[in-house]
Amino acid sequence: MGEDVQKHSVHTLVFRSLKRTHDMFVSDQSKPIALDEKSHNIKMSAKLRAEYGAVLHMPVFKDGRDKVPSIFCLICAILVCHVYPEYLITGTHPYPSGPGVALSEDTQMQTMPSEAAVNALALALPASQARQDVSRTAASVGDIHRHAGAPERSQPPHYMALLEGGGTKNSSLVPRKAPSMPKPQWHPPWKLYRVISGHLGWVRCIAVEPGNQWFVTGSADRTIKIWDLASGRLKLSLTGHISTVRGVAVSTRSPYLFSCGEDKQVKCWDLEYNKVIRHYHGHLSAVYDLDLHPTIDVLVTCSRDSTARVWDIRTKANVHTLSGHTNTVATVKCQSSEPQIITGSHDTSIRLWDLIAGKTRATLTNHKKSVRALVLHPRQYTFASGSPDNIKQWKFPEGNFIQNLSGHNAIINTLAVNSDGVLVSGADNGTIHMWDWRTGYNFQRIHAAVQPGSLDSESGIFDCTFDHSESRLITAEADKTIKVYKEDDTATEETHPVNWKPEILKRKRF
Repeated sequence: MGEDVQKHSVHTLVFRSLKRTHDMFVSDQSKPIALDEKSHNIKMSAKLRAEYGAVLHMPVFKDGRDKVPSIFCLICAILVCHVYPEYLITGTHPYPSGPGVALSEDTQMQTMPSEAAVNALALALPASQARQDVSRTAASVGDIHRHAGAPERSQPPHYMALLEGGGTKNSSLVPRKAPSMPKPQWHPPWKLYRVISGHLGWVRCIAVEPGNQWFVTGSADRTIKIWDLASGRLKLSLTGHISTVRGVAVSTRSPYLFSCGEDKQVKCWDLEYNKVIRHYHGHLSAVYDLDLHPTIDVLVTCSRDSTARVWDIRTKANVHTLSGHTNTVATVKCQSSEPQIITGSHDTSIRLWDLIAGKTRATLTNHKKSVRALVLHPRQYTFASGSPDNIKQWKFPEGNFIQNLSGHNAIINTLAVNSDGVLVSGADNGTIHMWDWRTGYNFQRIHAAVQPGSLDSESGIFDCTFDHSESRLITAEADKTIKVYKEDDTATEETHPVNWKPEILKRKRF
């Protein structure tokens, strides 16, 4: 018996095969590919037609020395040196050899006119403003060829167009100046003026009541707290959720407060009795956000079960289940005009919904990462969406893309905008960026210190909103605090100028 053949793993055999292949071809590394004459000729003929098709019709030299004159030399001679080779002119209107000589078959081929004849014909042609800027002989050659029987074309030859258009070959290649962005509106900087403590867990959501007297927060400590807006004092605590409260909303049409949480529950609180009066059952997983329709008694919630649900506030009926997203629906907004419902999801898409039909009107797939925040502009028919890749602005009703706001490189949890055009984005790393809505200029960045006793890692913005006077910005943070910002009244455009350069405001469109 022979010796047993040693068995190797597939990985070893593949590696050896790769090494043999490499050794086989290593000597040819970086060598140029041999020129294939046939393909080279096809390439050159195509290039001749594309680049010099305007002059390929010209006939051969009179003495036949070169059957195919060098097109490249011809172009260089005409454009640079104004040298015109002696060609034969053929066609229906050749030049006669002398006065009174009739045209016949024998006189159908004539030599090109002399330089003096060219100048004489050029002077006789109607002058144009473009040709007056260049040499009269050079500019008139196009007219001579057209009058001397050259075939008619819908457009003049390329070199003639260059000469007649500006006299130099490079004039048509001057790059156009890129449109510059308008200067952004000046906004005073915002500063921290109050920190409110009281929650025992992350503060996840905020809502301000319509009268602007108080605001409400929901937290990971499972409580809902109501605070006096002017003084920052605690007015009331509501308990009832058995897990993190993720969304709160105060009705403008009735004395009701709505809340939702990771316990799958959606509750309606009567603020006259401070009790839960309704539950909305139906979601199969944590409910992440909710919003109230501004003109009808409808509540919309969104959940980790990949759906948004439309509820009749009074009857508690599930009017529609808006299905179509393929991952957690993180945020939902309502408005009175179409589309009345907008949702953002971890499947990276935004959907605009028809409330009456309960179906998708449009799906926006421009984002590449989860969409966790949406905000509607209070005056314009536009909205913005926040994602770790970009903040994007859109136009209703079809969701046409407007522009990107780039630079907030973090997980954006929340967006807020006021009527003055100040857009605020809050992120997971505790940073707040302030933007000019119209131009997308980032005019301020804030990173407030965490409250004493908290870890630096507990620096995160989960929600933010302006009060109804739009002079206060309230943020819900991971260090268990609520921070209130206001505009710096002492700032002026001279003390805090806009550090603006047009080139940094180029819009990316995709």
